[in-house]
Amino acid sequence: MRTIAEINEKISRQCAVVLTVEELKARVAEVGATKVAKEVDVITTGTFEPMESSGAIINLGHTDPPIKIRRCWIDGVPAYTGFGAVDLYLGASCAVEVIDGEEVRERGGGHVIEDLIAGKHVHVRAQGQVTDCYPRATFETTVTRDTINQFYLFNPRNLYQNFIVGVNGGDRPLFTYLGPLQPRLGNAVYSNPGAISPLLNDPDLQLVGIGTRIFLGGGIGYVAWEGTQHFPLQKRLANRTPIGPAATLALIGDAKQMDARWVRGCYFKSYGPSLMLGVGVPFPVLNEEVVEHCAVQDKDLVAPIVDFSIPRRVRPTFGLVSYAQLKSGRVTIEGKTVRAAPLASMFFSRQIAIELKQWIEAGTFTLTQPVSPLPVERSFLPQDRWADF
Repeated sequence: MRTIAEINEKISRQCAVVLTVEELKARVAEVGATKVAKEVDVITTGTFEPMESSGAIINLGHTDPPIKIRRCWIDGVPAYTGFGAVDLYLGASCAVEVIDGEEVRERGGGHVIEDLIAGKHVHVRAQGQVTDCYPRATFETTVTRDTINQFYLFNPRNLYQNFIVGVNGGDRPLFTYLGPLQPRLGNAVYSNPGAISPLLNDPDLQLVGIGTRIFLGGGIGYVAWEGTQHFPLQKRLANRTPIGPAATLALIGDAKQMDARWVRGCYFKSYGPSLMLGVGVPFPVLNEEVVEHCAVQDKDLVAPIVDFSIPRRVRPTFGLVSYAQLKSGRVTIEGKTVRAAPLASMFFSRQIAIELKQWIEAGTFTLTQPVSPLPVERSFLPQDRWADF
């Protein structure tokens, strides 16, 4: 029905019709997918959830005399230094190192990234490898996002297409990447926002590919590659949505343009630091099939309930549960009613879709044609598969 070029031309004239994915679902329920496909040009989606496989590339700029940094701490958080002389990678889930003999685990790379995006000063301490061209041995200073050269997020794994529901069938509390799980099925925690989540509305990755422009942390970002643990071959329902963790994306974007409202360091008790990140993905309405996929409802999406009390890579499950049940706040597991709560912020996920919609309506955000599709045949390889070699 349309091309991306035609949609962008309407965006440039500020006459494109844009709906958030929730507005789209309501409109389809009212008048049907065929009519909506003729009316609407772009659908916006969003999520605000923990994405710990994230981090920032930082180039400090050269000192005088120059230094070849081989160990570095930014506000006490170790940064990876195995690049060029003053290139660093600060991982969002890397914790502050031991200070005065005490472990300080409640602050990590995600908090430092948030502070830099907010314009705050952060402390840098570096040790160098002395060479003829890099004679300096140590360096200490404070920096802001404005006093360093490059500062951009490069996230190896974001935006899971579905995920799991965590529970604890054991006898003691467990502290996990989903937060605390209470014993004897005391609670259930899920992280994906369900029907408003970007990739659940593009189940076969027909619209998202390498080079897709997105909302990333309040600025403009791009899909750089498939994400780590990308598993598009996950089993799927008849509506093509996966029944568990499936596709993932690697994302990139200039952190100097981001807003700390959408990039927030967080901490999971007795597990470690992480990053809450806002991501919004626009979908061009190229045909009616796009609308049909985006009309999917929470009752038509499922996730597996996984028991974290079994310390194995493959844990037993209590079957599948719909996102409609999860969002009701109660699920039934083996006859027991269990409280359920999300890690994702439904409110902020909706706000991201709304803000991206406003950018497009104002003509300040246009769509991109992917330069290459994401792989759809990628298998998931466990490490213990190679134990006999």
